[in-house]
Order: sequence, then structure tokens, then C-alpha cells
Amino acid sequence: MNLKNKLNEFTKQKRGLLATNYYNLETLHGVLKAASALNEPIILQLTQSSIDYMGLETAVKLGRAGLEQFNVEGWIHLDHGASVELAQKCLDAGFDSVMIDGSELPFEENIKITQEVVKRAQKYGAHVEAELGYVAKLGQSHGKQGFTQPEEAKAFVDATGVDALAVAIGTAHGFYKEEPNLDIDLLKNIAKVTNATLVLHGSSGVPHKQVQMAISNGICKVNLATEIKNIFMKTLQNELSNNEEIDLRKVFPKATLQVTELVKTKLLMIKNQSNATAVH
Repeated sequence: MNLKNKLNEFTKQKRGLLATNYYNLETLHGVLKAASALNEPIILQLTQSSIDYMGLETAVKLGRAGLEQFNVEGWIHLDHGASVELAQKCLDAGFDSVMIDGSELPFEENIKITQEVVKRAQKYGAHVEAELGYVAKLGQSHGKQGFTQPEEAKAFVDATGVDALAVAIGTAHGFYKEEPNLDIDLLKNIAKVTNATLVLHGSSGVPHKQVQMAISNGICKVNLATEIKNIFMKTLQNELSNNEEIDLRKVFPKATLQVTELVKTKLLMIKNQSNATAVH
């Protein structure tokens, strides 16, 4: 099934689809072992930084080979693409989905750049995600002044024909200094006026009940990145602090295992979200 159809199906079922970033072989395998164990679909995400680190062709082939090896239904997605040129390269490389992030541009410019990527992606049958509003980055404030507004979301989706829209409802990229409080009423109002798939960025550190509530009220795609990097590196740091082992093949698996356990908890969170109470 293509990604658009899968997201449409899951949105109707009020269930989420986890989208995880991967940075190397170990984090990729950590994610896929979890998805395989629970027989859950997954979106594998690559940022510009990860593409620069691994190389575009290597990164894509690694993802495809991993999905086949672990027999997981999945898709490869460009996360936070900053330019039409990068989106084009990823489409040419066989990505199933690309994100064009014009959220820091003026509204009309965001529409224009998104329209261009949507037009190009249609030739490939690829899925396109955009962002509206402002999801704060690490260390930045995430006050309500940057939240996505329903009327703008409707106008944006109508003008661009974009498949998915990342919305700002109280999350931030990176870890939180205090517990986030998602604006579920705002999310409900956005979901009422647009048929685009709604995406939650910055889920790392958000209490599971809040993520489940968001899924029950319109979110489908749930992004996870920071927690994966954090648990992988913290495990490695701990392992290496009093360890003279030089065989990385003996050290890395312990960090990979922790990624698997983390992603399992996130997949179970999404799987069990039907138990969460929707806001009425």
C-alpha cells in the first residue's frame, strides 16, 4: 500500500503511524527489530544531516534493505527538507515521501514552495508533507503565538494540495524543560476543516496519554527522533566509560537493543491508543 492510502486508512481508524529517524545501520536495525517484533508498519525518516553523513544513495539503499531483511511494511521519507532542490534529489533517489518545510517563511512563500514540490512529486506518485505554524527547535520557546490556526490550515491545504500537514499545537523538537501541554481543542478544530493527514513533530518526551489523545483527535503520523539519538548515545557512553573493548560489533548491539526497546514502547503506545478518551 502506498503511504497516502495507509495514512488515510489509519486516520479513519483513529490510529497512529510512527515515523522514526535513523542515523546509521545500528539505529536503523534498532527501529526495524521493534517494528518486526510487533508486526507494525513504520516510516523511516532521513534529514539533510543524515543524508550528508551517510550519502543519499547509501542511506536509501540501507533503508530499503532493512525493510526487506526484517520483513516490515515501511516507507522512506525526507524529514524537514529545506529546499525544492533537496526534495527533487530525494524523489529521484526513490523516496516514497518528502517534506518541504517552509514553516519559517511568510505564508504565501510557504504556499508557493509547497506547490512546487507537490507538482514535482506527482510525477513520481510520491507523498508530500509540509509544515504550518512553528514547532520550536531545541532550546527555543514554544509559545502559543506560533500555533497553527484552523483557517490558515484550510487555506494552505486547499492552495497546495499537500497530502500531510505538520501542525504546531504545543510540541517542540528536542527535549522539554517542562511537561508540554498539547492544545487538543485546537487540533480538533484543525482536523474539522482539512482532509490532509495531520502530523505531530516533536513527540520525544511528550507523555504517552497526550500523544494518544492527539491521535484520537486527528493526528496520524507521529515523529520520533531525539529519544532515539539520546538512548543510543547514552547507552554507548555508559558502555565505554569503563570498557577497553575495541570491537564495535560487541559494543554497538547493546545500544541497538535499547533503541529497539524504546521504539517498542512507542509502537505499543500507538497500538493501544484506542483506549484513550477522545475530547468531546
